[in-house]
Amino acid sequence: MADLREFILVGGVGFIGGHLARHLHTNYPQAKIHIWDLRIAQEDETHRCIDVRKPLPELGSFAPNTVIFNLAAIHKTPGHPDPDYFEANIRGAENICEFARRADIKTIVFTSSIAPYGAADSPKSEDSLPMPNTPYGISKLVAEKIHQIWLAESTEHRLSIVRPGIVFGTNEGGNFTRLYKALNKGLFAYAGRRDTLKAAIYVKDLVRIMTLMSENKTERFQLFNCCAPEPASIQEIVETMQRVIGKKRYVPMIPAWLLRRAASVFGLLDSLGLGFHPDRVKKLMVSTHVLGHRLHGSYTLNYTLESALADWWNDCGRRGLE
Repeated sequence: MADLREFILVGGVGFIGGHLARHLHTNYPQAKIHIWDLRIAQEDETHRCIDVRKPLPELGSFAPNTVIFNLAAIHKTPGHPDPDYFEANIRGAENICEFARRADIKTIVFTSSIAPYGAADSPKSEDSLPMPNTPYGISKLVAEKIHQIWLAESTEHRLSIVRPGIVFGTNEGGNFTRLYKALNKGLFAYAGRRDTLKAAIYVKDLVRIMTLMSENKTERFQLFNCCAPEPASIQEIVETMQRVIGKKRYVPMIPAWLLRRAASVFGLLDSLGLGFHPDRVKKLMVSTHVLGHRLHGSYTLNYTLESALADWWNDCGRRGLE
């Protein structure tokens, strides 16, 4: 792999961005890596405070083989008013693509989501009709189309769109972290069923595959569901996590109607990171039956569910999953 190049990580301070930056520093030690994010407190040559909801400023010239990784998004669901998803995700896509035009940057890797498929138990492949049913999912699908318009403007443009399932790993602070905390405290219960399917990918696999996609010179356009070929059930995830952390507890199943009512009454528990928000409880009961077969025709995962959780556990000093 050539080292003399530049990478721009828009939204690079977040969970995936932090892992991607470390991966790039390790594998491209001579490369110039730019971190642009609204949360940058102190700017320097490679760290810029950028709000993608506004037109990006002129930021100098870049190497001919520069790659933009567009990670910027408002994604926590629930957690934001509906207009926020559209402003950040759609305006952000427009402004990043316009910046790429001005700077003559020819390669973009866009982190989308499986949310454009909508919540459903039926299996979804890349050929499935997107039917998003949340502001986040709708905004992400529109953002994909904005990037595809940019792609069509020049035969020199290359675009990769990744649709990750649940991304888990160190510093995640999301679904798997909440699951671990609830299991560790004996507060987790299956929400109405044990066979809910959850498409997922380990963050180290995701950033490695995104980097490989940016290096692909033969395909102008790539779109992949980034997840295991077949999603694991919530019961499989729970039992695998218990094996890894060495703590086996009985996990009861609570009727769905009772759990929804409890989540409404005890919504305060959500502030403790235990996942009792009514909308999160509803998400637990609906599968994300997203298939990663196409991905595995071109790229491979280095980690199984169990080895990924074990690697995360070891990275945290075997003291927890944080």
